[in-house]
Amino acid sequence: MKRVTLVGILLICTASVVAAVLLFSHPVEKSKVMPPYNPYPPGILPSNLVSEIARVRREVASIEDEALAQWRALPPPTLTGQPPILQGTGMRANQLLGKLMNFDGNISPFKNRACAFCHMPYAAFSGPIPSVNLTVIAYPGSFEFRAGKRTPQRYTYAPFFPVLNYNETQGLFFGGNFFDSRATGHRLGSADAEQAQSPPVDTQEHAFPDTACVAFRLSKSVYRPLFELVWGAGSLDIAFPPDTERICATPGGAAVFSGSATPIRLGPGDRTKATTVYDRWGESLDQYEASPDVDAFSSKFDAYLKGTYKLTADEMAGFALFNGKANCNSCHVNGRGTTLPAALIDKSKIASVVPKFTCFGSANEGLPLNPRDALYYQTTPDAFGFIGNPYGFGYRDLGMGTFLRSGFGSGTNPNSNWTAFAPSVDGQMQVTTARNVAMTPTQCPTTEAGSRPYFQKGFFHNGYIKSLKQLVHFYNTRDKYAYNVTSGHCPPGTVERVTCWPMPEVKNNIDTTTGNLGLTDQEENQIVAFMQALTDGFTRPYPDRDKFTGACMICDPATNPNCSPSRQGNETLIPTPPLLPCASAICGVPPLPNPPIRAAAGGLFSSNPVPAQVRPATQKTASIRIIQGPELELAREHLTVIRWTTNTPAGSPVHYGIVYYGTDAKNLSQSAKSPIRLNPDHPSTIFRVRLDDLQPRTTYYYTVGSMEANGTNDGTKSTVKQFTTR
Repeated sequence: MKRVTLVGILLICTASVVAAVLLFSHPVEKSKVMPPYNPYPPGILPSNLVSEIARVRREVASIEDEALAQWRALPPPTLTGQPPILQGTGMRANQLLGKLMNFDGNISPFKNRACAFCHMPYAAFSGPIPSVNLTVIAYPGSFEFRAGKRTPQRYTYAPFFPVLNYNETQGLFFGGNFFDSRATGHRLGSADAEQAQSPPVDTQEHAFPDTACVAFRLSKSVYRPLFELVWGAGSLDIAFPPDTERICATPGGAAVFSGSATPIRLGPGDRTKATTVYDRWGESLDQYEASPDVDAFSSKFDAYLKGTYKLTADEMAGFALFNGKANCNSCHVNGRGTTLPAALIDKSKIASVVPKFTCFGSANEGLPLNPRDALYYQTTPDAFGFIGNPYGFGYRDLGMGTFLRSGFGSGTNPNSNWTAFAPSVDGQMQVTTARNVAMTPTQCPTTEAGSRPYFQKGFFHNGYIKSLKQLVHFYNTRDKYAYNVTSGHCPPGTVERVTCWPMPEVKNNIDTTTGNLGLTDQEENQIVAFMQALTDGFTRPYPDRDKFTGACMICDPATNPNCSPSRQGNETLIPTPPLLPCASAICGVPPLPNPPIRAAAGGLFSSNPVPAQVRPATQKTASIRIIQGPELELAREHLTVIRWTTNTPAGSPVHYGIVYYGTDAKNLSQSAKSPIRLNPDHPSTIFRVRLDDLQPRTTYYYTVGSMEANGTNDGTKSTVKQFTTR
């Protein structure tokens, strides 16, 4: 990609911003034109951003028109029964209401952002702009160019995630929506419905300053009759004060609101009605997302389960690897057992014909910090006096851990009993479904760069991975090619994302189920082939997948060394700047991360080793013993991976391997632990633990053990061994 030049964007200095804010005695008039917010250095925003925003808005409007036509052609349902139900077309009416809401650009202060702007059907309801997916990964909100911090998460199959719950027996969280599970579902009984309630009032997305703005705009929508058909006549009859339009035309976070979440002055009765409308908003969107329009179960794999499609040789080999050597199925559950050893073949019948390819849990896969993420640069006030991220590169995305602390950039934890578990989930992100991970517009047949036109996507929560090949290669070699550097600083002779993986953004709780799988290049490609077979639209056309009007990306492998799935996107890598210590508003909120997260010399960041704490074996799992190791799997200057094998423990499906270590054999005062998902069908389990931030050319002594996720010690402990770093 050519070096970016920003077009039509004005730089705003802090002094003028403050002056502008002081002039606001009321929310801005609808007609007032505010300069865009551009705190980004040259080369961060893609050069075609303005035209691509316009393109997606046109596509959104065309699908909104389609939904209006579908509603008008729908035969009216009949209200009957006890309790009264809309008989006949009542379900479809609610689904179409959700669709109309999803593609309605009026649900934003400047009437320029629909939910679908970040979630288009042809990308499996994820990010629709290839150049954004390649660079800043977070999408500009209604007030341009405020943006969030993560890739837009796919809608597909999200309604199947349960209400967030902590399973005390297993010692694990399951459910919720969003990468950090902050949409718990505790109010509406649906995590997906509550997810739909966050973007309209997210300061960096739709940016309404008050949830009542949704009811206000719906009350003026052309499809208001459909809303009142589904949810009751008069449900939108709310006495809004005269200044409501001015308030709703001002983005949330504006200094004029002085932090108020309810600047619209409604009486108690009308406030309750507006809140009910907001709940209905979420519930109807959930019904659309749960419909066959979104969750189609129409992939090659679904046809294979039905017996009407035979997987190709590569797809079948990838399926076997997915369930076996690659161990994908331990998290992306698909109705089969997970069988690691090559000698063990699963000949059982499929346990589910609608597998969701997720365990509904969370994991920290150890992704590097992505310095292209838009959030890091939003450190100065915009024209409304709002600062998206006052911590700059002192921000760390702790995922569920931040949510459980009700921390910066996340949601409010509604259950104080969960807060104590925050250190055990720091860095963890939701295990999203593998379904539709490969979906692209019909015009762009693949996500993978090469000789064919392709559609650029961003994978994982921070978009660091740019192709499915890289995704599988990361799982396969994350620890084999681990280096104590940040992105953009891989050593000479290595290639980032190929033979060099920079250090994790959050080193706590890294899942070591993967990281050194021993897959060949061909086996990686076969897993990609299988994941592509999970794309809906094979048994019947996927609705609105053909609405893409942009240009596919193209490159020439003969002249561009990065024109391959392995090196895809490497031309846009930038050096991570020296990192600030993790802000106290994130890493200093109790209960503190364990081990603490700090910044190291040279701008590298790391975790302090935690003092060793041996939990008493309150309930030992029967006859657990170490049958091989412990031994070194990897040894570098600052990083070591230690592995050992035990017979498979019983109890929780997630266990922790623990290494107690130190430079004195008689004082193993430090410890490290890594989670791993068990394979109950296998007689043995390999534990792997990463030890980060070691001193070079130093001898360490260590012993190993393991415990369940709930802290119950397995009762195993090795003899003391030693290693020396390089």
